[in-house]
Amino acid sequence: MTRASVSGAQRVVVKVGSSSLTTAAGGIDPDRVRLLVDSLAGVRRRGADLVLVSSGAIAAGLSPLAFKRRPRDLARQQAAASVGQVLLVHRYSEEFARHDQVTGQVLLTVDDVTRRSHYRNAQRTFAKLLELGVVPIVNENDTVATSEIRFGDNDRLAALVAHLVHADLLVLLSDVDGLYDAPPSVATSRLIPEVTNGEDLEGIHLGRASGEGLGTGGMQTKLEAARIATGAGIPVVLTSMAHAQAALAGADTGTLFHPTGRRRPTRLLWLAHATEPKGRIVLDAGAVRAVAERRASLLPAGVTDVVGTFAAGDPVDLVDEAGGVVARGLVNYDSEELPGLLGRSTRELARELGAAYEREVVHRDDLVVF
Repeated sequence: MTRASVSGAQRVVVKVGSSSLTTAAGGIDPDRVRLLVDSLAGVRRRGADLVLVSSGAIAAGLSPLAFKRRPRDLARQQAAASVGQVLLVHRYSEEFARHDQVTGQVLLTVDDVTRRSHYRNAQRTFAKLLELGVVPIVNENDTVATSEIRFGDNDRLAALVAHLVHADLLVLLSDVDGLYDAPPSVATSRLIPEVTNGEDLEGIHLGRASGEGLGTGGMQTKLEAARIATGAGIPVVLTSMAHAQAALAGADTGTLFHPTGRRRPTRLLWLAHATEPKGRIVLDAGAVRAVAERRASLLPAGVTDVVGTFAAGDPVDLVDEAGGVVARGLVNYDSEELPGLLGRSTRELARELGAAYEREVVHRDDLVVF
């Protein structure tokens, strides 16, 4: 992976944060949005696909609602997101139109990409938008999200979207121009130009990217996003918005993270990195081997205990008898129903309770091994 090859990427995902788009008082800064779009428009002009993952909806809604600061309660966050998302996408639409480029809005929740039927629809939506030459503007659907109001963060969302759309490059735009081995304000701090493996990150500063108060991420979330993307075979460039155009042209700016792994089944990557488990299912030693080594489905016969409250379709952690997490999967039974099935074969259950009980606790297609 070289800097020159970055400029040849045919499908690029770019993530920009709230602090890069809004004023300190809240509200969109038109000049910053215009600068960003001018930097990104060249990707489409050279014939490549572009997906923009943009934070800023909640921050953009603060000023119109006369909120002096980002609210802490969920209801007002959702109200700010509702107002701000309209303003944010309208501004992007106008700016990309100056370059004769069309934008579309894609709002995602965790369910949209972890539940099998929803995932296929999200994948088809992105594929068609890109086929039509549209620039998808992606954000978490903060207006309806509940416990996942902060998906994790939009850095992680961008890494997962990059894998969903089979991107060749992920660009993370921060308010500093790359990854430093100490706070950038320290005179002796040094920019790290390239990261090839985890050893390159030992001893570096992992604080917030800056002191601005509208964003929710920091350097730690960007490193996590880079780890997800590079582990799935996608190179990452971390730089500031001011250097976005140069970075996309392959200039020696910011920090380049080299791929460390190969592409994985996309939906399982989301299951591993985008979900919070609703409970735990304890496996006996035989079931642990079947799941972890043979990649088999989990059957009721191998379950010894159920912890927590969850519904069919929820993500749960599969743990060994010592409590170690073996895998995560989407469960086919709710937590009230499972205890009566433990240790019993599917054939026995089907004979006694009906054919519907011949199903797996977690199907191997809905399971990711850690």
